[in-house]
Amino acid sequence: MLIRVIYTSTAVVPQTTAVTESILRTAQAANAQNGITGVLCQGQGVYLQALEGERRLVTGLYQRIFADRRHTSVELIHCESIAKRRYGNWSMAHVAMSDLDPATKIEWPEFDPYSASGLLVMGRIDQLLAAGTAIKLPD
Repeated sequence: MLIRVIYTSTAVVPQTTAVTESILRTAQAANAQNGITGVLCQGQGVYLQALEGERRLVTGLYQRIFADRRHTSVELIHCESIAKRRYGNWSMAHVAMSDLDPATKIEWPEFDPYSASGLLVMGRIDQLLAAGTAIKLPD
């Protein structure tokens, strides 16, 4: 059974390039090996992530994410069974939400993932993915 999980959290340390690359390298390798797909949106001290894959594997990954000390206030916003992946092309897409570019900025508190419905948050992730720049790690 496939599921999709969406969560949000707050960064404990600054979201530097080194921190981001560490997260993405680990995620992309492990996710490809485990058939997990998704997208990580980050910026302004916030992480917003969607994960898709086999229920047991996604649940295990979420438990590891929850215990990760690089962020706090991890809150599950949405979990659903799915027939088809929405982010199937990405072992882990990454969208940087720039403080300088209003087109890719999450407007807090205008858009508050902690109080929005899961479907609204998923729509916002889709908008960020479409408007943002997917970042490719150097080889």
